[in-house]
Amino acid sequence: MAYLMDVLMRWGHIVFGVAWIGLLYYFNFVQTEYIKEADDSAKADVTAKLAPRALWWFRWAAMFTFLTGLLLIGYIMHHKGGINLSITLGALMGTIMMLNVWLIIWPNQKIVIGLESGDKAAAGPKAGLASRTNTLFSLPMLFFMVVSGHAGMNGGVLGGTGDFAMSNVALLVGLAIVLVIEANAIWGKMNGVIQSVKAVITSSVVLTIIMSGVVQYF
Repeated sequence: MAYLMDVLMRWGHIVFGVAWIGLLYYFNFVQTEYIKEADDSAKADVTAKLAPRALWWFRWAAMFTFLTGLLLIGYIMHHKGGINLSITLGALMGTIMMLNVWLIIWPNQKIVIGLESGDKAAAGPKAGLASRTNTLFSLPMLFFMVVSGHAGMNGGVLGGTGDFAMSNVALLVGLAIVLVIEANAIWGKMNGVIQSVKAVITSSVVLTIIMSGVVQYF
């Protein structure tokens, strides 16, 4: 029964995660680029009919990815005694991404698509920056989620001792990197490393390499 519950929780987490990240990539790589080239009538149709539907699936997929992730972490800690550094950093990025969806992207997108009144000129860039930041986080987050169960201790285990202890240096460095990036999403501006599709994909790969190096070598 324990094995079945483990499989079902992982399966559910992956299903919701695929829906969430798939829509994140759709918004950043497809819809946003289409809107730049579409005529006014097509833009209006996307805003009125397509965007509200896609955003509904997007935000709830994010929420249920987060909730199933919490259940899975609780199960792992209860049955296996702790979580490693990789899953800790991956879960941190995933949590921040979910908060970006519900606290930045969705409130501002409601203004952009006309569900609420407000300054569309200000709301659009705020939503766009948070969405690009989530895209930047997505590859290292997914990398850590995959590697956490397949590459030894992955930086040690939370609550472990001796050789099994989690590296406090790696945890703090990883945390600092994530918080600096998120601070820009909240108070900063769109910059060249995430502005274009090519740039954000490249930057996400680079961030994955940097974060994995922190876990491996600190």
